[in-house]
Amino acid sequence: MKLIVLPHEFAVARLGPADAIPPWAIDAPIASATRTPEELSIVCAASHMPPQVPAERGWRCLRVAGTLDFAMTGVLASIAGPLADAGVSIFAISTYDTDYILLRAYALPEALAALTAAGHEVNAAPAAAD
Repeated sequence: MKLIVLPHEFAVARLGPADAIPPWAIDAPIASATRTPEELSIVCAASHMPPQVPAERGWRCLRVAGTLDFAMTGVLASIAGPLADAGVSIFAISTYDTDYILLRAYALPEALAALTAAGHEVNAAPAAAD
């Protein structure tokens, strides 16, 4: 599987379940909003999340390259397994087209080594302005 390391640092915020999706999340180059009865979770580039918003910062993101067919199985398992064996925790997000795996920035070198050893191809994305 080919994975691309995205150039942004990411942050994850927990807002109230009735809160609106904030404009800063909508304007981010990559963002995910998930609402449940208990919370509204926002994941986006840290540069777009205001500093006063309580959030877990310091995440990096890997994107599975290409478009995944809904019939494919084991995609996340093939990534999560080697990372779990290396002691790297993840925060996964799936979209219609592909999967994104967030991990702590300090764990990125160890994660890349584990994924490469497991047979994945890992490439850095071109630098992007936040």
